[in-house]
Amino acid sequence: MKTCIACGMPMEKKEEFAMGDTSKDYCVFCARPDGSMQSYEEKLEGMTRFIVKTQGFDEKAAQNAAREMMAKLPAWQGR
Repeated sequence: MKTCIACGMPMEKKEEFAMGDTSKDYCVFCARPDGSMQSYEEKLEGMTRFIVKTQGFDEKAAQNAAREMMAKLPAWQGR
């Protein structure tokens, strides 16, 4: 099983990979419509919204949590 380098999601099924391509290192949720990986800023915004929606954090707390999570992921090392 692979893990998305941009958000940490486990990827097992073909449809969980960007463009259904199991050679990709990132998931369908981290891909743009053209199949390229979202930028740090795009992913931060999306993860912040996801945390607000699923965990009930206010936006600032959610953004801080997203930054902390993303800092541990391979795609965002050194940011």
